[in-house]
Amino acid sequence: MKQFAVITILCMFSFTLSASTGLQSINAKQHNQKDRIKSGVTSGELTKTETKKLVQEQKTIRRVEAKIKSDGVVTRREKAKITTMQKAASRDIYNKKHNNRDRK
Repeated sequence: MKQFAVITILCMFSFTLSASTGLQSINAKQHNQKDRIKSGVTSGELTKTETKKLVQEQKTIRRVEAKIKSDGVVTRREKAKITTMQKAASRDIYNKKHNNRDRK
């Protein structure tokens, strides 16, 4: 009986650890995107409207991530959903920083 309890606890711990490890890369991407938006604002590459849209996109990603985390289990499909959203956001940041509009 003790063996079963120990094995169960170890399995739960390893599953939790693997789920949180996957989210660390997501959190690192979020932080990087936030820094890219800040640098675009300080350099004048992003207009106020572009900045507002990018910040809203980041809020949406954080909201989806919080909803996914709420049940305590992050599946591969859920992680892929967040990753896809982050890739789109990254592409949007790049496109908005490299268009011909500048903050005046």
